[in-house]
Amino acid sequence: MFICPFFIGRAVNEYGGLPAPKIHSSTQMTLMNGAPPIPPPVNEPILTYAPGTLERAELKIELEAQSATVVDIPLVIGGEEIRTGNTSNIVMPHLHSHILGTFHKAGKEEIGQAVSAAAEAHHEWSTTRWEDRAGVFLRAADLLAGPWRQKLNAATMLGQSKTAFQAEIDSACEIVDFFRFAAHFTERIYGMQPLSERGVWNRAEYRALEGFIYAVTPFNFTAIGANLSGTPAMMGNTVVWKPGRTSMLSNYYVLKLLEEAGLPAGVINFVAGDAGLITSELLTHKEFAGVHFTGSTAVFNSFWKTIGGNIGEYRSYPRIVGETGGKDFIVVHPSAEVLPVKTAIIRGAFEYQGQKCSAASRAYVPRSLWKDLEGPLIEETESLTMGDPRDFTNFMNAVIDQKAYDKITRYIDEARKSNEAEVIAGGTYDDSEGWFIRPTIIRADKPDYISMCDEIFGPVMSIFVYDDGDWAETLRLVDSTSPYALTGAVFAKDIGAIREALDTLKNSAGNFYINDKPTGAVVGQQPFGGGRASGTNDKAGSMMNLLRWVSARSIKETFVPAVDYRYPFMDEE
Repeated sequence: MFICPFFIGRAVNEYGGLPAPKIHSSTQMTLMNGAPPIPPPVNEPILTYAPGTLERAELKIELEAQSATVVDIPLVIGGEEIRTGNTSNIVMPHLHSHILGTFHKAGKEEIGQAVSAAAEAHHEWSTTRWEDRAGVFLRAADLLAGPWRQKLNAATMLGQSKTAFQAEIDSACEIVDFFRFAAHFTERIYGMQPLSERGVWNRAEYRALEGFIYAVTPFNFTAIGANLSGTPAMMGNTVVWKPGRTSMLSNYYVLKLLEEAGLPAGVINFVAGDAGLITSELLTHKEFAGVHFTGSTAVFNSFWKTIGGNIGEYRSYPRIVGETGGKDFIVVHPSAEVLPVKTAIIRGAFEYQGQKCSAASRAYVPRSLWKDLEGPLIEETESLTMGDPRDFTNFMNAVIDQKAYDKITRYIDEARKSNEAEVIAGGTYDDSEGWFIRPTIIRADKPDYISMCDEIFGPVMSIFVYDDGDWAETLRLVDSTSPYALTGAVFAKDIGAIREALDTLKNSAGNFYINDKPTGAVVGQQPFGGGRASGTNDKAGSMMNLLRWVSARSIKETFVPAVDYRYPFMDEE
């Protein structure tokens, strides 16, 4: 019995146990002629994990099981597991004495093997019917929405120290959304066809890039790992994926999910190890076709320099797609209401310990509103619960590692000593068991104080209180203070003030929010990305990003070719 791959995931969820679909090349596929529509994408509902719910009970069981297991994570190259013996530990950030697993690190030989495996898989995968490629990711989405959900959530909670809610919106819902919407966008891209005059058939072919894609992913979102490796693959490319060192457990399960869904060997090659070594080997390879990156601005800048220096060595001009740093803002107009501003600051700055590219890190509050905001904001910040994510009463958990802990606490210590700033909430920290930093608010006397300008990437919010009459000047400060332009928010009831903020801050944020916190972009609703030092703004979660991973070929077919070189204008009178 033939089962259309678009419905295999649904069949598994309802009836269980169906084998993964076999992928056939375009020359072998004879079962289907036509253009079957992709199921219309709908954002995956967020489960609540409230007391008494089934999902809460299932997640608790999975957390206990993973806490009691030490996972040995190999390299996965060409579908083969490779263990080099050169390993590092994976620990719980909130209990760093607890080892969750070990991962094997690649050397030059294994990196070369990954490139060869990607090259070997390229022809078969790139010529596979697009709907069959999409079917793999649609099936993965349904598997994740069902039986794999708590495996990914628990791994994210334990390995990256996220609450149940922060894991749910990341490692479950966002990955599901990325895969389902990408399949929908793929269909739309292939449907973009040129006009044809009488006697001519014009067509557009969207080819995979020549060579491999290098996917470089960070620790803070499991979904970024899935998207940066999976999106180019859906478009027919093969990938060498270097996951973040501190997100290794959840990222490994993403790869196993894709294998379960039928992803062929060699399409995505999982290569952990020294970032400098892997990058230097891959960015100088002739077959390097593009990089899909999320990480620091400094590292991304170094990629551009390396690629530019080697530009004559590549088969083609590589695609460079990246989302980097942010110094995201909340700017408040005197007409704003206090309670929404307070909630936006707390959620925007302190959810997931401020370790989001989009996290609110600086706020500008008018003096007239500050007198009513200061007390409640400090009180609520001090009341936030923090600890092990397995305790569902905690709002916050630990920062990711010792390096992040040391960097963040230096800014807190500097503010305590400064005569230009004051720590008005939090400011304490302890790394004896886990890397815990209390949510901290710094009130800066100057808008250019260091914590108002630098990307800190932790639970630190800096606030500058401005005179109510300086609204226009404050907007110019917001625009000029930081080199980044990722996310930002304005709070106001005054429509004119909102319009002024939109105009003045046009280039200050790629994702702009009106009366809402600057975090929580939803796939298909708020495509994500920023400009300036925040990246190339290719908008993850949109068709714009997928277009970066194909190279168009225009084909013209003439039905009755010309047989005479002469044109009518050449005839004699």
